Amino acid sequence: MTKTRGRPLAGLRIVVGRARHQASTLSSGLRKLGAEVAEIPFIEIRKPRSYKPLDSALKNLKDYDWLILTSVNGVAALWERLHKLRLTKRQLKHLKVAAIGPATKKAIEKRGTTVNVVPEEYVAESVVESLRDRVAGKRVLLARAKVARDVIPRELRSLGATVDVVEAYETVIPQSSRTRLRVILKNPKRRPHVITFTSSSTVRNFVALLGKNTWRPSPRKSSPSDDVRFASIGPVTSSTLRELGLPVDIEAREYTIPGLIKAIAAARVEPAF
Repeated sequence: MTKTRGRPLAGLRIVVGRARHQASTLSSGLRKLGAEVAEIPFIEIRKPRSYKPLDSALKNLKDYDWLILTSVNGVAALWERLHKLRLTKRQLKHLKVAAIGPATKKAIEKRGTTVNVVPEEYVAESVVESLRDRVAGKRVLLARAKVARDVIPRELRSLGATVDVVEAYETVIPQSSRTRLRVILKNPKRRPHVITFTSSSTVRNFVALLGKNTWRPSPRKSSPSDDVRFASIGPVTSSTLRELGLPVDIEAREYTIPGLIKAIAAARVEPAF
């Protein structure tokens, strides 16, 4: 298939590993540019085993000065519990709200709440930097996944804040993806030219789904077009890829889904197999 300016990804097979309910934005963006997309989720979002810590915090929102949300999933889970507890956005009116990036900000504002802080870079370290002079002596509620980096609570506490971390959801490995992933990687006619990673969890789960004795990317050569390319949404995800011995061939400059799509399009990967 001949590539054109409007279809720079024509002829490329790309695996989208986002959670099933979140894959559509990335998938549709890649398809618009001509890619053949296979959705194989590396991550599944589930309710926490207990909502007690989150519910307790929400019932006592008056005690907090700041609310920090680091994902769209966290936003959805928090507002679901607010609704369940018959609490309204009025209970959040006094809070300053920080969102890790534009997608999270949009999800919060869609629910009628103002976002006061979005960092310049959409990573935990930048959240901390944005709040550096604003949290001393303040009480902060951080609602997030069960397993997450501890950068935000650790650093904010060092700045004099009291930080309560509550589990809003958990991420698990979707076992149904194991066979699909192994089959597609072993078949030269179906093997993707690019695999996308949108969080550290997707990287770790990808490795777990593959297991120890299955397909691994070959060492990079002077011409990288003879193997699968790995595309990362940003530096934290890239760091996890490298930590687990995987390459980072493409990294988004803006750590968002549109930024990832743009980076893949700009990489000009050639379908060599």
